[in-house]
Amino acid sequence: GNTVPMTALLAGGKPPSETKALRAHASHKGSFGDVVVIGGQGIAAQGAGMTGAAVLAARAALYAGAGRVFVGLLEDGSTNETTWDPVCPELMFRRPAALMDAGWLRQASVVCGCGGGASVAAVVPRLLSTAMTLVMDADALNAVASDEALQIQLTSRQGRGWLTVLTPHPLEAARLLDCSTAQVMADRLLAAQTIADRFQVVCVLKGSGTVVTAPSQVPRINPTGNAALSTAGTGDVLAGMIGAALWGRETSNRDGLDRVCGAVLQHGWLADQWGDCTLVASELARRANPMT
Repeated sequence: GNTVPMTALLAGGKPPSETKALRAHASHKGSFGDVVVIGGQGIAAQGAGMTGAAVLAARAALYAGAGRVFVGLLEDGSTNETTWDPVCPELMFRRPAALMDAGWLRQASVVCGCGGGASVAAVVPRLLSTAMTLVMDADALNAVASDEALQIQLTSRQGRGWLTVLTPHPLEAARLLDCSTAQVMADRLLAAQTIADRFQVVCVLKGSGTVVTAPSQVPRINPTGNAALSTAGTGDVLAGMIGAALWGRETSNRDGLDRVCGAVLQHGWLADQWGDCTLVASELARRANPMT
């Protein structure tokens, strides 16, 4: 089918680093919205700690321009609870229960699932029913794929005027569609559009030429990015960048689609400018700054 160019989203066709965000002189941290990241299953749960995934998403959201970023780690049972990030002390850590207040979730851009493991399934219903702007990645997608009730909750969100973004890689997309990864890869445009239409969401199907689409929209193929992004954590960084792009604004679904495309475009563009050294996700997050 037809696609539309994502490069048209940038002012004057300039690369992301040349499209600077202007901030009013009287701005304060509350002027640029809150991002809440919930994920990072602790090592006590299943013997495999994934705290870093949530921290990477949170760092990316902060560097990408969010005014405040809160991190709710799924570390129940941990004897060594993470309370701050020494590399990025600006992040504010809270127990997930403290972030589940309905009023709080309605005003924030929420990123859920990065490193969430099996623990994230317990919080997904609350987020689906409360968060007005929700980015679902990784284990949050797996939770939805395996639970028909969650799928019904997910599909009903657009009818309430809420924005939901799913960011699957091909295997996660296959789980959502109840098909094989090979079937997804055989027609990635169709797979992304089917997810968007079936669940009434913006779908970001990651891969070589990431596909971004929304219900009844023409799919867009991202022109930026390369194999340097094939390292652990770069998808978590993208989720955080998307969360920051959607902060604290009342948006139409079309406006939300454009902002998601902008974050995907910048994420790939950063990789294209990387140089000879190995791309690591923590450094990618640090460079996700729209002001530079």
